[in-house]
Amino acid sequence: MRIVIQRVIQAYVKVEEEVVGTIGKGLLVLLGIENDDNSSDIEWLVNTLINLRIFNDKNQVMNLSLNDIKGELLVISQFTLMASTKKGNRPSYVRAARHETAIPLYERFISLSEQKLGKKIAKGVFGADMKVSLTNDGPVTIVIDSKNRE
Repeated sequence: MRIVIQRVIQAYVKVEEEVVGTIGKGLLVLLGIENDDNSSDIEWLVNTLINLRIFNDKNQVMNLSLNDIKGELLVISQFTLMASTKKGNRPSYVRAARHETAIPLYERFISLSEQKLGKKIAKGVFGADMKVSLTNDGPVTIVIDSKNRE
């Protein structure tokens, strides 16, 4: 499982010109799920995400987590994060989990995130053609892969 985290001032996602998810200050997360991901990947990633200290404290040092600032979270599924360009210029998506595997894992990621934050989170529509807009804060963008855990 791979996530791209962007610290934002605001973000929203549209499907067919309708806003389906919107947040203020917080994190926009692009979530890629691969074939062999499981519950332990979700638990590790959600715990890391919620506790990642990437928000400024009063001394302008990145020392606060999403929980600390009571920030918001927007999660967007994105199978292209699992792309491989090992064999040329046309990406291969064979590592990306199929819908029947990915949807339950995506829903579990959402559910656990809501549980850990103690509130509903915003999300996109799994498998839809989405338009994502954001104002990156910093900019701060971090990529985390549950298989590397670094």
